[in-house]
Amino acid sequence: MHISPQAGSGSDRGPASIPSVIPLFPLPHVVFFPRTYLPLHIFEPRYRKMVRDAAAGQRMIGMVLLKEGWESDYEGAPPIFPIGCVGRMMTVQSFPDGRFNVLLQGLRRFKVQRETGNESYRQGRIVLRDFAPAETELPSEIRRELLKMVRGFLTSREDGLALASLLKHPLHDEALVQNLSFGLDFTPLEKQFLLESDSLVQQARRLLDLLQFKLYERNDQTGWG
Repeated sequence: MHISPQAGSGSDRGPASIPSVIPLFPLPHVVFFPRTYLPLHIFEPRYRKMVRDAAAGQRMIGMVLLKEGWESDYEGAPPIFPIGCVGRMMTVQSFPDGRFNVLLQGLRRFKVQRETGNESYRQGRIVLRDFAPAETELPSEIRRELLKMVRGFLTSREDGLALASLLKHPLHDEALVQNLSFGLDFTPLEKQFLLESDSLVQQARRLLDLLQFKLYERNDQTGWG
């Protein structure tokens, strides 16, 4: 068993060089976000090769969500949502049978312009989709409303301890919004809706709308119980 050293500085905005063509790892239930961390267990042969190739290069993998109906062509190239998140492999743990455990650090959003390459795994030519520097902070009233609603949402959830602990620490607005988008109990399509936001403020407002809907839904269920 081998544990690779960490790559880069560990900072979300570290000096990571992201190539214009990256491996794509499509999954049906996972939406990845910048400034978050994602553990992956890699067992399919084509994605084992993806990890080996990425580890030998710039250690980048693009996470994308499969569209509905993927089951009929999973071994091929079923449709994907074009907006994803590129992650840097921070650790790679290999097993004797060829499987890997990987820890990805979310770096930046991207859009797939087209798929390309001749590998067994999928690859895409991408363009990065960063928020403008002026759009990485929230108005104070939106941040307060978001924190208040999230705390109310987590109080009745047993799996909310990690996020509740996260909220106790000072976080930059962007880190707060991205970690909530990633960690809250939303469907993959709802998370994709968050990832595709045009600005941090829009993403925060979408978060508020989703949280409000979930709270109404919970209250209705409680009332009818």
